[in-house]
Amino acid sequence: MKKPEPKTLLFGILAGITAALLVLGANAQPSFAAILYAASALPILIAGLGWGNLCTIAAIVTAAALGAVMVSPSFAVVMTVVTLAPAGWISHLANLARPASELGGPSHLTAWYPLSDILMQLCAMVTVGVVIVGFMIGYGPQLTDQLVDVMMTQMQQQDPTFASNVDVIDQTKRLVVLVLPMTQGGLWVILLFAAYYFATRLVGASGRALRPREDMPSALRMNRNAIFVFLGGLLACFFGGVPALVGATVFGTFGAGFLLAGFAALHFRTRGKSWRVPALILAYLAATMVLPALAILVLGLTDTRRAIALTPSGAPQSKNNETTPDI
Repeated sequence: MKKPEPKTLLFGILAGITAALLVLGANAQPSFAAILYAASALPILIAGLGWGNLCTIAAIVTAAALGAVMVSPSFAVVMTVVTLAPAGWISHLANLARPASELGGPSHLTAWYPLSDILMQLCAMVTVGVVIVGFMIGYGPQLTDQLVDVMMTQMQQQDPTFASNVDVIDQTKRLVVLVLPMTQGGLWVILLFAAYYFATRLVGASGRALRPREDMPSALRMNRNAIFVFLGGLLACFFGGVPALVGATVFGTFGAGFLLAGFAALHFRTRGKSWRVPALILAYLAATMVLPALAILVLGLTDTRRAIALTPSGAPQSKNNETTPDI
């Protein structure tokens, strides 16, 4: 077994300290909580993408230990399952490679773990993390019903003429209990993948990237098997109880994966067009509404494939790689 280098472990410890400080900063500044929580994945991703698994493990252990000491063990668990572990795992997957000859390709090329599978596993890990956190806080109708009641009370205080309908309130309660884990899971997938994207750019610029830089518009798609998971989550939403809560989470996380794939396909299909920039700006602005976002999600559903990145064995890994689509 190769002895770990002290510099690698030291960098991992520093990355873990940085990640823990960002999470603590998110608790202190609720208005920037989502951004700071997502940013806490960056040190872990940079450590893994540039220095390997041992550095990642050191970073995660350090961050979790600081969270447990400075806040509480439960806080450390939440931080680990929601941010640290997914970031560490996808950085590990990104560094996986083997000779292309093992897949039936040329012997002089190296095949890297498909980006589609990385995105799919990120969706799965975020799903597990959201479910674990929901179990820890006792998430369910009792919690969301109280939130809806408080919201209705505040609306009545602000507008005395507001008349609440019992049927409308009950329908709102049934909707909110599913929408919250759905949106939380989906947003977290998008933020963590954005952190992965920026981490690959930073590590690539430093010259320490283990994985070659990929052309995201052509390579970022969802694995076609993810469609069945996505539809299974949608069907589970109609069963009620715990299956519905888990199904809503799956629907949100994997839906976010297809949404990212849809945006990548949109970037790829508009490449070289004179109207590309205004069209993309309009698409991103329109995606803040439900129907345009669904249209882009459907685009991601209709363009599923498993492209494997190929690079010459022993070649520098800072340039864009080749891909073999639909494997």
